[in-house]
Amino acid sequence: MSVTHTVGSITVTALVDAAGPFFQPREEAFPDATPAQWREADRRDPDAVTPDGRWWLPFRCFALRTGDGPVTLVDAGVGPADSPAASWAPVPGRLPEELAAAGIDPADVRTVVLTHLHSDHVGWAVVDTPWFPNAEHLVQRAELAALELFHPDLPARLVGPLRAAGQLRVVDGDTDLAPGVRLLSTPGHTPGHQSVLVDSGDDRLLVTGDLLVHTVQLVDPELAYAHEEDPAEARVSRVRLLTELTTHNATLATPHLGAPFTRLPPPASR
Repeated sequence: MSVTHTVGSITVTALVDAAGPFFQPREEAFPDATPAQWREADRRDPDAVTPDGRWWLPFRCFALRTGDGPVTLVDAGVGPADSPAASWAPVPGRLPEELAAAGIDPADVRTVVLTHLHSDHVGWAVVDTPWFPNAEHLVQRAELAALELFHPDLPARLVGPLRAAGQLRVVDGDTDLAPGVRLLSTPGHTPGHQSVLVDSGDDRLLVTGDLLVHTVQLVDPELAYAHEEDPAEARVSRVRLLTELTTHNATLATPHLGAPFTRLPPPASR
């Protein structure tokens, strides 16, 4: 059953494409985290740790929709068994089944925001041909300029087919998508990483992408993740945005935390 969160008139649906243990010990992924920080992270997010202490990692996409209107999908998951992520992801993705269960046809998706071009976020965008036939796919210009950092097949398997179909939209920095929906440039994890802010007055939700990937980075937003391209820039993006959102008691919609939606506490309790 899909988990949803409503912001104003927009329903945000969490879609679990895959889940499984991370490929390396979490202590290697966050080498500066202390035992006390791990204990607090596990207290807050018990679903993200296995009984033997491994990092249990979901891979989520998020669908944004007002009523029965067109869908904006944030990220495209791990993808099928032969996707670029197959070399390291624990299992193939099941996004088609998740969309069907949520009452979403691929043809309903008019916008796909790719927060970044790591293989576990682009897997269903192109399956031989663009899998969402009516959708433009939004990527930051800085991300496309750094394609050599990503999977070697990505230009041919993702970018080329989207360009050929006229379904690639290149954006520069913060960009309004629709009333109450805005792209935010959040570089560091990758050069052109972006997040999506859903805003309705005092109610805000941030679809984070990999701005943060584990609750230990909510315990201490200064903590670097080993797979960030520019840890210092990622830290600046994360701390700046989390500090701003905390003043609004906002909600985070995260691809990789144990729960899809996490409410940020008010400043007094942090």
